Amino acid sequence: MPTDAHPGNSVLAACQRLFRDYPLAVRRHYAEFRYGSMVLAARSASTVSASTPAFSVLIKEHDDLFVIRPWDRRDWARVEIRRGGEVPPAISRLIAVSVPVPRDGALLGWVAGGQVRAILAAHGRLPEPWDDPFVVPGLTVLPLAGSDPGKWPPSPLTERQLWDHSGRGQLADVSKMVARRSGYAFWVPGGHVVVTERMGTAECWLAAGVYADQQALREGLAVPLARELLASPGVTDLAGGVPQQAVEATAP
Repeated sequence: MPTDAHPGNSVLAACQRLFRDYPLAVRRHYAEFRYGSMVLAARSASTVSASTPAFSVLIKEHDDLFVIRPWDRRDWARVEIRRGGEVPPAISRLIAVSVPVPRDGALLGWVAGGQVRAILAAHGRLPEPWDDPFVVPGLTVLPLAGSDPGKWPPSPLTERQLWDHSGRGQLADVSKMVARRSGYAFWVPGGHVVVTERMGTAECWLAAGVYADQQALREGLAVPLARELLASPGVTDLAGGVPQQAVEATAP
């Protein structure tokens, strides 16, 4: 069989497409900016339920060499995916049904009509062998308080829905927007983001106001005033990035 026709090469090509098509999911590694890793979520009959995805980690070692391992390293042994190499059928199926999740620390905007209607804060730091593997990736969804619920993300928001909306231009990376303007956007412990002044780029704009937990807003819970939130202990300027522990503490 010619090398190019080897069955494992289609799996390699699928891995290459994932890294090419989902840049917001790629976590770059220090030693080589060109390569990195991403977390994949699989929702299928093999998972606990449709709402409980199974997570794995896909690592790009080189252009033609990938490694996939489970989120919990104890579940199964890592597998190499290389040109001309053999790939177990279970791994082929796993990659086929998996969808990337936004990289740890990503700050995304849910855009409608050019305006960011909700801020999505992603968490999912790759666990070290000694870490608790039950702390899994997720998104904290924070719509603008007082805005039209019809323009918020669906709840619950699956990974596939997220990327489908991204393909329609409804998802923006707002990390750079807030990073270049210190003193304009703040993370407040308890699950709020306060934006003190309108910010924008050619792609979208972010209104001043309080961005609060989506479920709390749907339940009609009162949202504190911006000045009250900014007076809270532990407020962090988002120009320095999303505080990891705070996001994990507020994630469902």
